[in-house]
Amino acid sequence: MPNTKSAIRRVRRVKKQTRVNRIRKSKYKNAIKSMENLINSKDKAKAKKFFPEFQSILMQVAKSGIVNKRTAARKISRISKKI
Repeated sequence: MPNTKSAIRRVRRVKKQTRVNRIRKSKYKNAIKSMENLINSKDKAKAKKFFPEFQSILMQVAKSGIVNKRTAARKISRISKKI
């Protein structure tokens, strides 16, 4: 249990941050899954159309620190090779 006033506030802040981070991480995972599904379904036109949005989502997540910048870049690169 937090003893000081600042520690109490910190606990509250961490709960809020955890919620936001969880939302961002699920957004990231969903984007990867949907892109993989589009590629596996052999629908290249839809995959190409979704790619800019996919790229945007990954870079947003990387910018906020949920995923490393290099990891996001690597995922984008590998997906673009598949398209």
